[in-house]
Amino acid sequence: MKPFLLLRLVFSVCLLALAAVLLPGCRPGDANRFQGYIEGEYVYVSAPLGGALTQLAVARGDTVKAGQPLFALEHEAEAAAVAQAEHNLAQAQSQLDDLLKGKRPTEIDSLAAQLARAQANLKLSTAELTRRENLSGSQVISKEELDQARAQGAADQAQVDQLTADLATAKLGGRDDAVRAAESAVDAQRAALAKAQWSLDQKKQAAPADAVVHDTLYRAGEYVAAANPIVVLLPPANLKVRFFVPQDKLPAIQIGAPVSVRPDGAARPFNAVVNYKSTQAEYTPPVIYSRETRADLVFMIEATFAPADAAQLSPGQPVDVDLK
Repeated sequence: MKPFLLLRLVFSVCLLALAAVLLPGCRPGDANRFQGYIEGEYVYVSAPLGGALTQLAVARGDTVKAGQPLFALEHEAEAAAVAQAEHNLAQAQSQLDDLLKGKRPTEIDSLAAQLARAQANLKLSTAELTRRENLSGSQVISKEELDQARAQGAADQAQVDQLTADLATAKLGGRDDAVRAAESAVDAQRAALAKAQWSLDQKKQAAPADAVVHDTLYRAGEYVAAANPIVVLLPPANLKVRFFVPQDKLPAIQIGAPVSVRPDGAARPFNAVVNYKSTQAEYTPPVIYSRETRADLVFMIEATFAPADAAQLSPGQPVDVDLK
């Protein structure tokens, strides 16, 4: 056989083999089928204040509910600040209450007794003045004695007026400006207590939503700087499918359109709704999950040992794992 005919025969065989591989995948439904992958948006939980990690209440793979405690940092200083702020607030409130109450009951009783004695003296001096005025016309008493009686009556009346005013003042409490200053001090101490309580509360963080613990980035006893993530969560609502379509298919896909998603090995497809369309074109997807390369993907599996068995193993030992 001539070399030219032999070359044509080999080329024809190669075309037939390539067609046998490609044609089974060219079904009518494949025109609307695109390759994609599941993407997760993680929630990094941190504390705005730094400190040593004293308690880590979750581990990787745990499922947590909203409000469930995740971790706690050292908080002795913050607890002491809260206690001090509470004492300062109680002191300021006591000072305000003291101003509002006025004099003590015993002091008010003393003023009332003095007023009663002054009123008795005024009654006596008034009666004495009346008698002397009646005798003034009979030349029994002198004019000086009458003047003395009138002066004593006026002095007793002034004493009664003074004690009456003192008793009313004692019942009023502090002056208005002093009361306002005390009220401002109470408000300031209440704000200081709220700030101290906030700082104490931030040393303990809880799950913001139902989620799976994807990772923990610190161990108990380690120091954590302010705002550094400690626990990484993946709420189910933060999972999404990301796929890539050619530009001629883009107008047919609208926001709110339903799509069907089938992971490898799943018994049924999952429904999803389009919520985002990119405004920038890409020549190739950032991650290519073609049917030819999908079988080469591998996923990490972790398994733990009993304490007695783990003590007999060393890091870096090569092992074979058989699935039961």
